[in-house]
Amino acid sequence: MASGDTGIRNEGYMRQIKEFSGLRFGSITPTDIDCFFDFSDGLFIFVELKHGDTKLPFGQKLALERLCDACESGGKKSCLIVARHDCPQDENIDVSLAVVSDVRWERKWRPWRDKNDTVRDLVEKVRDWWMKDAR
Repeated sequence: MASGDTGIRNEGYMRQIKEFSGLRFGSITPTDIDCFFDFSDGLFIFVELKHGDTKLPFGQKLALERLCDACESGGKKSCLIVARHDCPQDENIDVSLAVVSDVRWERKWRPWRDKNDTVRDLVEKVRDWWMKDAR
C-alpha cells in the first residue's frame, strides 16, 4: 500500500457518521462490528475496538456473544477479539496494532494473557491453528 493509502475503497463514505436514532425498538438499538474475517466459511473472526479502558456496553457484548455462539452452533469456529487503542479522535486507528484485552472463544470469555498481542498477532495465531489442526 502506498504511504497514506488506507486500503478503504470509499474512505469519504467510511468517515460519515451513521445515524441510528430511528432504529430503536424498545430498549434495543443497533450495534456495529469494527472488523470481520471469514476464512473459507469455516472460521469467523470478529473484532471490536474500544478506546482506552472503555467497557463493552451490556447490549453490545450480549449481541456479539450471541453472534459468535450462533456461528459455533452452525458448525463454524468463531473468535471475538476485543482490542484497545489510545488514538485521539482526529487520528486514524491502525487496527492491526490495537492490543488484545479479551477474547470470546468456544463460547467462553477469556481475559487475554499476553498483553503484547495485537489484533494482527491474534488473527494470525487463530487462523494458523485453524488451518493446521481444525481442517
